[in-house]
Parts: sequence; C-alpha cells; structure tokens
Amino acid sequence: MTTGRELLDLSPVLPVVVLDRAEDAVPVAEALLAGGIRAIELTLRTPVALDAITRVASAVPDIVVGAGTVTRPEHARQAADAGAAFLVTPGATDSVLDGAFATGLPFLPGAATVSEAMRLAERGLDTLKFFPAEASGGAPALSAIAGPLPGLRFCPTGGITVASAPRYLALPNVGCVGGTWLTPKDAVAARDYARIEALAKEASALER
Repeated sequence: MTTGRELLDLSPVLPVVVLDRAEDAVPVAEALLAGGIRAIELTLRTPVALDAITRVASAVPDIVVGAGTVTRPEHARQAADAGAAFLVTPGATDSVLDGAFATGLPFLPGAATVSEAMRLAERGLDTLKFFPAEASGGAPALSAIAGPLPGLRFCPTGGITVASAPRYLALPNVGCVGGTWLTPKDAVAARDYARIEALAKEASALER
C-alpha cells in the first residue's frame, strides 16, 4: 500500500480502535482480520498505543496497521518508527502535515469544511478524513462537497454506526467509513474476540 486511496479500498469500514492494554492488540487485530477487515487504525490516545502498533505490525502482517489521533509532528515519526503503515489526523495544522509528509507514509488528514478540504488539496492531498462526520453535517454535507470538489475522496469518521454507514458508502466520494463500533470498549475489556469478529463480518459485508 503506497497511497491513501489504496487504504480506502481495503475494507468498507476502517476500525478506529482505542486500547488500554497492549496485549489486546494482536487478538483484536486477528479477530478483525478473521471477520474480513484488512486494516486497523490504532489511536494514539493511550500510553500503550505505540507498543500495540508494533505488536500488530509484527504478529499480524496480513492486516494493515496505522496510527490515528496524530496531533503533533512527533507523533508521526513515533508511529512510523513503531511500524505504522499509515497515519490519520483529526485535523491538519501545517506542523502536523509537515511531520506526516516527512515519514513518507500515506496519511488521511482530517477536514471538516470545504475550506479545509481545499487547503489540503493545495498541498497535493486528494484522500481525506471527514471528521467529525455526523457533527459536521453527515452524508448530506459530503454529498454537497462532491459538487465543487469532485477530485477528493473521503473516509468519514465520527458518530457513524453500522446503521448509518450505508448512507455514506453510497456516495461517490466516499471510499470507506471509520468506526469505533467494531471494537466496543466492553468487548475489548472482556476479551470477547468472537463478538469483535462477528461485528467485523457484518461491517465487511457492507456494500459500497
């Protein structure tokens, strides 16, 4: 995988995963992969995130592991050094963009408005994260953006569920959606990997 567009093509849903225990990383990734999901975004929201990325990159090579919640330039380098294959940012400051570009990894920079999307396009980026999706107008907003900016493709994330995902996936400028529902906090805490696999199977069957 060398581009953001290839990332969006891997699965209809990109799981957005928060882990409190590094030892959960490999079995969670294996459960998602068994359910047909081919990529995982491990967010840098907990102290174990970088360790979790390294574990998945080493032990589950058939799933593409990336780092989410990249909010500082040093996050980008740390994630790359940990073995991340892609990066995801919630927003896009100049310093974060420069840090992400410096890694050479594909990345999805966050945008919530037309102006932000245009600014990212000016930096040569055509594959973006639309965040927070539901709070920023949802599928109707992305549909409207497609008119003036037809060359951009999005992974909307934020408040999306298995029920609302099809509305986004039906849009021509959406490649996949990001979702936290595949790895519920209680399921991860209970190590209920069968439930995670079942949720992954349901998500991987979504049409786009």
